[in-house]
Amino acid sequence: MEPRVQQGTMTWTLGVLCLLIAASSLEVCYDELGCFEDLPPWGGTAQRPAAILPWSPQEVGTRFLLFTQKNRYYQEIKPDQSIQASNYGGRRKTRFVIPGLVVTDDEDWPQEMCKVLLSTQENVNCIAVEWKKGARTQYAQAANNARVVGAQVASMLSFLMGRYKQTADKFHIIGHGVGAHAAGEAGSRTPGLARITGLDPAEPYFQDTDAAVRLDAGDASFVDAIHTDALPFSSGLGLGMSRPVGHADFYPNGGSDSRFDACNHARAYLYYEESLVQPRGFVGFPCSDSKAFAAGQCFSCPDGSCPLMGHHADKSAGTDGVSKTKYFLNTGRTAPFSRYSFRVSLTLDGPSWPNPGFMYVALAGQYGTTQEHQLHVGTLVPGRTYDMLLDAELDVGRVEEVRFRWNNHILNPMRPRYGASRVALQRGSDQETWVMAAGGSTRTETVYLKEL
Repeated sequence: MEPRVQQGTMTWTLGVLCLLIAASSLEVCYDELGCFEDLPPWGGTAQRPAAILPWSPQEVGTRFLLFTQKNRYYQEIKPDQSIQASNYGGRRKTRFVIPGLVVTDDEDWPQEMCKVLLSTQENVNCIAVEWKKGARTQYAQAANNARVVGAQVASMLSFLMGRYKQTADKFHIIGHGVGAHAAGEAGSRTPGLARITGLDPAEPYFQDTDAAVRLDAGDASFVDAIHTDALPFSSGLGLGMSRPVGHADFYPNGGSDSRFDACNHARAYLYYEESLVQPRGFVGFPCSDSKAFAAGQCFSCPDGSCPLMGHHADKSAGTDGVSKTKYFLNTGRTAPFSRYSFRVSLTLDGPSWPNPGFMYVALAGQYGTTQEHQLHVGTLVPGRTYDMLLDAELDVGRVEEVRFRWNNHILNPMRPRYGASRVALQRGSDQETWVMAAGGSTRTETVYLKEL
């Protein structure tokens, strides 16, 4: 496929600046993919200062690697007659996974995601999109090469819909980093596309640009995004966008773990992969910002059920195609990342005088017991109710018992005894509540409170 390069024409009516831009503008065309230019909004703007044309499809080297329940290893497919020899099924839903810039230690994660997805017994076509050649270059060039990748995905979608009589509402594109914006390009070329999931959509060359350049809520019937590296690139070297881009934008841990490394950027696809097998561990709470969420002001779910970040987000978040909401949640710092949120309100019982100390609680239920979680550190005041949001590492199911323990900051010759006279729990996933009591008081042992 040979590109056709055309010199832009000058337009005198827009003034000298436009003359200079037009005189230097270029356009490159690639057969069925159409033409790509370097004029604004694609180049020469504050967000995209360099005017760069994307490479040819041969230089980008895009490959489509098919995984299904019928093949253990991938089959490379192309939009031609050779697809007859593959296990692609026209009656199944199809999910594309598009990576961003190549991460040396984990460059084949899209293939692993397809394998995990199929291990959940979801009978779909999963296509890992590989474009390593086009990504292994300077960032600005790779960001523009993603335009060709998106156009190629759209071309493959068109081929599949024509050959197998499929409709666009049977396709879902998952893209990471720059690949999230490639997914947006594919969606903008495919009317009626069911869903796009942006995994930490890249900030440099995309944030605050025209919607045509980046992933946007208009690119599919449902667009969800997971933001994991949302510190400003200019000051915090965050690679991901902080701005919402879809109908449902999720900000785990406020959108960043505040560490200056690439791990935050990669967390997005690790969270999504784990959500395939632990969906209930990623409940998102609607909130205006991370500070309000950290202060415990956003634990409620207006309709009684909060959406799940990741694979199952389309079952509960923004499915009217209009609503645009930001959701927050906490995760573990290492795998497994899933957490199960509760609001805990504990009323302290004990002597009349205050005492410095620590308080801990653990939850026990039908599926096991959590670790101890620190409820409070500081002065223990009998009769006071202490509140906290607890992110448990285990899904205990129905809570059957709350275990309370305390100890001193310092040795206290008065040997006080404390207990929990009442504990109220509210589970975040469905807002179900429990009230526990009859715990008693103790100096050292654990107090056990059961449901009233």
